[in-house]
Amino acid sequence: MAKADKYYIERCLDGHPDDFRYLVRRYQGVLLAHLAGKLGNKNSAEEVAQETLVRAYFKMNNLEKRESFFPWLLGIGDRVAKEHQRKEQLRRQREVVRSYSEEVGSPELSQDYALEAAIAKLPEAYRRVVLLRYYGNCSCSQVAEQLDMPLGTVTKTLSRAYAMLRKTLEQQKQEEIYEVQK
Repeated sequence: MAKADKYYIERCLDGHPDDFRYLVRRYQGVLLAHLAGKLGNKNSAEEVAQETLVRAYFKMNNLEKRESFFPWLLGIGDRVAKEHQRKEQLRRQREVVRSYSEEVGSPELSQDYALEAAIAKLPEAYRRVVLLRYYGNCSCSQVAEQLDMPLGTVTKTLSRAYAMLRKTLEQQKQEEIYEVQK
């Protein structure tokens, strides 16, 4: 079978793109089963399988061992599945933050605009935790539940965010002092 794969890969690379159908027919079912097990969702598996096959087609010239098409295809599928899972997790987190902020209502801005500016400069993961904790009035355990994170990760993230905020605010204060002295 590896000889047949090699033959059709060579044909595709030689300008016969229709021969890729053979490889799709041969491996699509197994790829779908692999991805469905990995993702736990048939619709997601179909979407990821489609993207995997498209990437495989366009990157076929990168395949060094033509007889190893299937393991190479599974590797691409695993990478696409990870990307898909990350995107889904971010989408769910954004929905949680959005729905929670709608429930709470928009908070009043504090008089300390420097703090809001410093929070806006935080990396997204840190910013989400800080916003839920203080602007969303959530406890650390509620933040952990909302963002589907371990409680220890939330507290560690908050601690690091505080350190970043202190540093940013100190730099802003030093810049203001320097401007006044000019």
